[in-house]
Amino acid sequence: MRSFRTSLSVAAVALAISLAGCSTAATSSTSTGSTGTTGTSTGTTQQAVTAGTIEEDTHYDSDDLTWDAATEVAISLSDGGSKVTSSSSTGVAVDGNTVTISTAGTYRFSGSLSDGQIVVAAGEDTVRIILDGVELGNSSGSPFVVQSADEAIVYLADGSTNTLTDATSYADQGEDAPNAALYSMADLTIAGTGSLTVNGKSNDGIVSKDGLVMAAGKVTVDAVDDGIRGKDYTVLLDGAYQVTAGGDGVKADNETDEGRGWLLVSGGSLTVNAGDDGVKAFNTLTVSGGSVTVAESEEGLEAQHIAITGGEVSVTANDDGVNASGGSSTSTDTGAAAGGMGGPGGGGMGGGETVGDYTVDVSGGTLTINSEGDGLDSNGNATISGGTVVVNGPTNDGNGALDVNGELTVTGGTVAAAGSAGMAVTPATSSTQSGVQLTFSSSLSAGTPVHIVDSAGAVVATFVTTKTSASLVYSSSAITDGATYTVYTGGSADADAGVTTGSISGAEEQGTVTAGEYTQAQGPGRR
Repeated sequence: MRSFRTSLSVAAVALAISLAGCSTAATSSTSTGSTGTTGTSTGTTQQAVTAGTIEEDTHYDSDDLTWDAATEVAISLSDGGSKVTSSSSTGVAVDGNTVTISTAGTYRFSGSLSDGQIVVAAGEDTVRIILDGVELGNSSGSPFVVQSADEAIVYLADGSTNTLTDATSYADQGEDAPNAALYSMADLTIAGTGSLTVNGKSNDGIVSKDGLVMAAGKVTVDAVDDGIRGKDYTVLLDGAYQVTAGGDGVKADNETDEGRGWLLVSGGSLTVNAGDDGVKAFNTLTVSGGSVTVAESEEGLEAQHIAITGGEVSVTANDDGVNASGGSSTSTDTGAAAGGMGGPGGGGMGGGETVGDYTVDVSGGTLTINSEGDGLDSNGNATISGGTVVVNGPTNDGNGALDVNGELTVTGGTVAAAGSAGMAVTPATSSTQSGVQLTFSSSLSAGTPVHIVDSAGAVVATFVTTKTSASLVYSSSAITDGATYTVYTGGSADADAGVTTGSISGAEEQGTVTAGEYTQAQGPGRR
């Protein structure tokens, strides 16, 4: 990334104040969902998918989670002795340690198989599988395979504990062969209040080659490669999910079909420790509720379009924290002609970089990023219109807390982005909410409170660093455009990190800054 460097030092103080600005008015926009584009290069607009439209936009139907218990077919699993224990059913076939379901219905499984398999081969029928205390392993492949169905529902019985463990290597390596401990070629729903542990010892944990909806349950996945993977879409409506993955944590990966490859978290809790990306979608990735914690990753959230409209998101990344990239090839190279470059009144542009069909849009909730690479990174534009965004960005000048190829437009919410000073991207002139930019002549150590104080002596903002920081961009409704603020470091804060309240008692005055005046530094960036 390239941008202009303006070095303005203030003698005898530890704060260098950088100037440029948030000025011309623009119409404020509020996002109600993840409105993005399809994964093709046509630039076709894709309508946002929200929790309220899930039953229209996916295979999921809440009615599928209710049934007449009298119609259940009970199946007891045991090595060499699996059998139907309720009234007989023509939809169940037992062949050694393989149990095959071939017709629509509700089937309740209990017991264990040390080396066996549940297979659903039901054509275009809907099949409901209740796991009620099942321990299932397989020595040569996947223990649970949906070969065909209109929809497969895996329901975790109340109070039950269930475990699926696959082989360390699969005998069948064909193109459409299973490659996960729970593998479905059909639309898949996981629900119920019980628990499920999935051990993907060969490759992935849970895979649907169609759509995947996680409606409820306590699900723990430990996988060699990807943890939870849907193709057309992956949806988390409720439940608690703990994912440990050598590859990506949770993803939707359809790269070919228009309007597919999207992911939505609208409730529940998700915690991910990933060797690669934490939560990833080819097309759109939306968090509208619940909590998402990416505790370990290379890149935390990645998609062509990323929208945070609610909920709590916390990301820790070895590279970029939130990264809008990939997807469509539709792009333009705006360069300096798009405005917002350098000098007073500038800011927000990546500096001659290609501005692609990528977006980050935060309109609600909280987003906290701790990254070694870029913090909030869009290869296109970014908008913040609500919620709270806290970035604890890189300590090296080759990356920035904020990195936007196009414009970073701030019209609401609270933004606090701290990190290195070599790549300071700031709000563009299209922003309607003002802010301040601070560049420190010597880096602040982790845990240092930074206070922004108005002319009446009131502390309007306190931010506590979590790592060594050389700069801070702060914007909120408490900042008045054109007003002069005094900056202090030290003193006390009411929280150990992030945006909080505090006192300047015992703090050191560092200098003054004018709201709405930004500048940018310069340094090489990474994509």
